[in-house]
Amino acid sequence: MRIKILFTIVSMILSIALFAQDKKVYDNGYIVKVGDQAPDFLINEAGGRSYRLSDLRGKVVMLQFTASWCSVCRQEMPFIEKEIWIPGSKSGLAVVGIDRDEPLEKVMKFKKDIGVTYPLALDPNADIFGLYALKEAGVTRNVIIDRSGKIIFLTRLFNRDEFDSMKKAIFSELARK
Repeated sequence: MRIKILFTIVSMILSIALFAQDKKVYDNGYIVKVGDQAPDFLINEAGGRSYRLSDLRGKVVMLQFTASWCSVCRQEMPFIEKEIWIPGSKSGLAVVGIDRDEPLEKVMKFKKDIGVTYPLALDPNADIFGLYALKEAGVTRNVIIDRSGKIIFLTRLFNRDEFDSMKKAIFSELARK
C-alpha cells in the first residue's frame, strides 16, 4: 500500500513538473509577454459586479495584481490611484486590482485601508494570476492591455522609473482613440 501511495505521489510530482516545462516562462515569472492577447477570465469585483475581461474591449485596461500582505503593493497603490486611475478613468481607462487569494472581507478592508477607489476583484486560488504568471511568482505586478485586448506593458514590483514608463504607455494608448 505504501509503495502504491509513494508511486502516486511521485507520478503527480512528475506530471506537474512536465506541465510546468511546457509553459514558456519570460522575465519576472510571466507566462505572457508584450504582444500576446491577454488571457480572458471572469472578473468578480469585491463589490459584487461580475464581467469578463473581454467585456472591457475598447478600453485600455490595467490589471494590478495585488494582496493585502504585500508591502510593495501598499506602496504602489496610492500612486496608481492618484497618477493613473483618477486622471485616466475619464479617458477610457479601466483599472482592476486583482487580489490574490484572499477572502472578500479582507479585500474590502484592504481597499478601505489603502484608500483606492478603483475596483478590486477576488482571485481565489490565484487562478487569474496563474493565467499571467507562474503561481509561485509574486505580486505586485501590472499588465497593461490595449483596446484590442493585446498586452502592451508588463511590470514587476514598484520602481519609479518603470512606473513612469508604464504611465507613459497608458496615456499614449489612451490618446490614440
